[in-house]
Amino acid sequence: MAEYVAPLKDMKFVLEHVVGLDQVNQLPAWQDLTADLVEAILEEAAKFAGEVLSPLNASGDRAGAHYKDGEVTMPAGFKEAYRQYAQAGWNNILSPTDFGGQGLPHLVATPVEEMWGAANLAFKLCPMLTQGAIEAIHMVGSEELQRRFLPRMVSGEWTGTMNLTEPQAGSDLSLVRTRAAPQKDGTYRLKGQKIFITYGEHDYTENIVHLVLARIDGAPEGVKGISLFAVPKFIPKEDGSLGRRNDVKCVSIEEKLGIHASPTAVMLYGEHEGAVGYLVGEAHRGLEYMFIMMNAARLSVGLEGVAISERAYQRALAWSRERLQGRPVGLSGGARTAPIVQHPDVKRMLLTMKSLTEAMRALAYWTSAVLDRARHHQDEAERKRCQGLVDLLIPVVKGWSTENGIEIASLGIQVHGGMGYIEETGAAQHLRDARITTIYEGTTGIQANDLVGRKVGREGGRTAFAL
Repeated sequence: MAEYVAPLKDMKFVLEHVVGLDQVNQLPAWQDLTADLVEAILEEAAKFAGEVLSPLNASGDRAGAHYKDGEVTMPAGFKEAYRQYAQAGWNNILSPTDFGGQGLPHLVATPVEEMWGAANLAFKLCPMLTQGAIEAIHMVGSEELQRRFLPRMVSGEWTGTMNLTEPQAGSDLSLVRTRAAPQKDGTYRLKGQKIFITYGEHDYTENIVHLVLARIDGAPEGVKGISLFAVPKFIPKEDGSLGRRNDVKCVSIEEKLGIHASPTAVMLYGEHEGAVGYLVGEAHRGLEYMFIMMNAARLSVGLEGVAISERAYQRALAWSRERLQGRPVGLSGGARTAPIVQHPDVKRMLLTMKSLTEAMRALAYWTSAVLDRARHHQDEAERKRCQGLVDLLIPVVKGWSTENGIEIASLGIQVHGGMGYIEETGAAQHLRDARITTIYEGTTGIQANDLVGRKVGREGGRTAFAL
């Protein structure tokens, strides 16, 4: 079974000729970011994706993550791969420099993240959520909270999660019931249950920092009464070392259609005295803060649609060049059969897969470049204009790319014919893994509501018309 090979030529074409790397490296933060440096980063990422992550993809799918007595054991090779990943500095390429990160632009991090998702989607989900948690704490957390958590999260010593959903509250977060009782020392004690928590428990790192939505006692009902808390698995001491175990535990992991090597946990907070939590930002603004993490995740999940499409295309193309079947139109000579890549219908499917993938990649990379300008451009009016574009495009990237990802993975099976339906070829895994992406971080219908209601309707279509 062929391993993933990063499409560096296609990626660099988008960076140079579609997006324009110079649109980013002219910004004050990245004037030293040359095209040669970006190329070196992408080449090293391609090696790690192809040589370390890709070989674990099929075996991780077969073995899955295992739960026993509150602990989760990852498939063979995953913990070691994560250690290599963190030690090589891949965990912190986007992270703030004041806490040990490299602070690279989103435009550079985006093709790197695409490689991780294409090589091994289940592995990629853990650092993706950690990065979102880092961003939320860095943007709205107190200096004390940042000092307590960010250095070890940025280094990859600790990971992070996002805890929104509860059994009675799927996407309707106004129904959140998890409670937070204030304590004299300024902390809170949380009690409640969260479900569908990606990497809520694992054996990569000693500590996991959960960002949890909950209601402070006495808070109003509905979304206006929700606050955001950082709840660590182990409570850090003043020197940053690990203290006692917090009152939070994983009570089970889900049996899923795909991404079997990514543990999806049911988390219980406050089985005994209550889980110690630290308020992130101001009280009752939790949903607003969580959208910092949510929007980053939506862009990343859209990129997963690109990544899976690329991997499904590569596998289908390799198969079509090897599989001998039928006599294509116009074949002359004595040959009785030929590779199926020569059949017009197979060519049509492959070209559909390729062209859609390239279009999605271009849109995702361009959105990332606009996000960099929204964060770092010198002119306030340009930052505001770019932020409006990013807000408009994120639900498009997320919804369109993930829906296409499913269709392209399905076409990959079709190219394989009957063998595509057999797990041995690996084509079926891509479809199983892709299926969650249209549900993650808000379903396609929710993305449509967000696009039409918030991003177009709320401003009278100003950004959409300008675009």
